[in-house]
Amino acid sequence: MIRFDTPGWLLLLPLAALPWLLRQRDAMPNTWLATMPHDLASDSLALALHAAAALALAGLVVALADPYRPEYTVERVGRGAEIVLVLDRSRSMDQGFGGARAAGAPVRGTGPEALDYYSRLRAAQNRESKGQVARQLLADFAGRRPEDRFGMVLFSTLPMRVLEFTQKPEAIQAAIAAGNIGRGLSETNIGLALESSLGFFADRPYTGSRIVMLVSDGGDRLDAAIRDRISHLVHKHRVAIYWIYIRSAMSAGLQPAEAGNAAAPVDAEAAPEFFLHRFFESLGTPYRAYEADNPEALQKAIDDVNRLENLPIVYEDVVPRRSLAPWALGAALVAVLLLLVARTLEIRRWS
Repeated sequence: MIRFDTPGWLLLLPLAALPWLLRQRDAMPNTWLATMPHDLASDSLALALHAAAALALAGLVVALADPYRPEYTVERVGRGAEIVLVLDRSRSMDQGFGGARAAGAPVRGTGPEALDYYSRLRAAQNRESKGQVARQLLADFAGRRPEDRFGMVLFSTLPMRVLEFTQKPEAIQAAIAAGNIGRGLSETNIGLALESSLGFFADRPYTGSRIVMLVSDGGDRLDAAIRDRISHLVHKHRVAIYWIYIRSAMSAGLQPAEAGNAAAPVDAEAAPEFFLHRFFESLGTPYRAYEADNPEALQKAIDDVNRLENLPIVYEDVVPRRSLAPWALGAALVAVLLLLVARTLEIRRWS
């Protein structure tokens, strides 16, 4: 369907009939043309020139009316998922992966071993921040999945929905890069961020895999009310949760009771990240957790998500509005050029 922004200009379309109504002045008024033989080529050329003039006028009038094709939706079938990226924007994500775990155990004294430790510590601290590495890897992850639909939430104290579901690569990459602006806040509220991310699936038909991908370097102790809301939304919308936990140097991790985990404190089960991990496990929804304490482990976690979630998905894509005025102007331009060429080639043997 074609629509017009300013249809009033179409009232001038009858002007396109002028070339057919105006008679061409006779080049030889004193000659009896009826005695000349009928010339089919000349008649065809005259017809083509009249048609070109009419087309030029009609094209200009239609372009002034600003025609366009309205946006519409099409159903597509691909392989992928609907993924909401939930990226921690707290101040701790502005720090590097360094610390004792990156540089090794502290060494006392001033000997070669101590100097080597402090040099490795300074190198670790000069690396890119956890947030920068996470955004780079998420951008690569989104770039490798062109058939997925991505939404994005940034959070610290409050969540910010920076991108609604889209399949447009430019918008996805811009939303991921936008998380690098400014510095993060000192507090995080993962509960509100998860609730906001699950709201992306409200009033949407279930057409394939649904994923909330949480990327954070800390956990949160959720109160009973928000735990109930998250549990309800997860089951209502049938959402899988992937948590990529960027482990800090002094963190006991998500499995503090593992044998050989000497870094685990006595009260490890009270740690926010362990509490959140146990809550996710209790939801009864598909859930995977990945611990990453360096960029390589973070890359492996994202690669694993990319490998697992590659099922068929049915989705609706919005084809944007498209202006048709350039086509009308192009047709008018071609017609005018033909008239100019014909005028240039015209031979006048009598004055």
